[in-house]
Amino acid sequence: MLRTQKLGEADRIITMLTRDHGRIRGVAKGVRRTMSKFGARLEPGSHIDVQLYVGKTFDTITQVEAVMNYGEALTEDYQRWTVASAILEAAERFSPNEQEPAFQEFQLVVGAMKVLSENRYEPLLILDAFLLRSLAVAGYAPSMTLCSRCEKPGPHRYFSLVGGGSVCADCRPSACATPAPETLDLMGALLSSNWEVASASETKNRREASGLIAAYLQWHLERGLRSLPMVERV
Repeated sequence: MLRTQKLGEADRIITMLTRDHGRIRGVAKGVRRTMSKFGARLEPGSHIDVQLYVGKTFDTITQVEAVMNYGEALTEDYQRWTVASAILEAAERFSPNEQEPAFQEFQLVVGAMKVLSENRYEPLLILDAFLLRSLAVAGYAPSMTLCSRCEKPGPHRYFSLVGGGSVCADCRPSACATPAPETLDLMGALLSSNWEVASASETKNRREASGLIAAYLQWHLERGLRSLPMVERV
């Protein structure tokens, strides 16, 4: 489940990302009442098995079975919950069209919520890894080893939002960042799921990487995530 919206006095519109049908919406009738049959299963971050009745305007949710309620575990920790909120918002932004298959994005969301709820890695690393991989699935993966313009082998010291990632000295535009080499190594590790390298990174490089990733994300999505400024950063 990605998010909910109030509808009328007792209902909610539920936005979900599904394995086979991409992003869909359904109405949960009476869910805001105390005695709702759906209970806490329809909360953002929950992994659910749902049945819907197809309607003219909205489909109606008729049955819900909990697969895993990640949201319940994450609400106990403010930082992990804000990270989860950013992940769910990003997932919706990366699946802009309803009923359009988004299997890879679905897998990324479930995987991110699982490791986040298990507290397996540092929450901010999980978020940045998710954002980079979602960008990759959407076709916007930043080049981390080759120059994104001439494909000259790196590593290169410059990073360009417009240019698509690392750029060599010959191709670098006037407006580009010059992050620390360790920061680019960290971003490459997050993109390739090298958690050993990512977990060994220093705080200053994590902060620099987060800033580059947020800016790169905003460039390609044309606006930033509303929940990203709320993420608690150490």
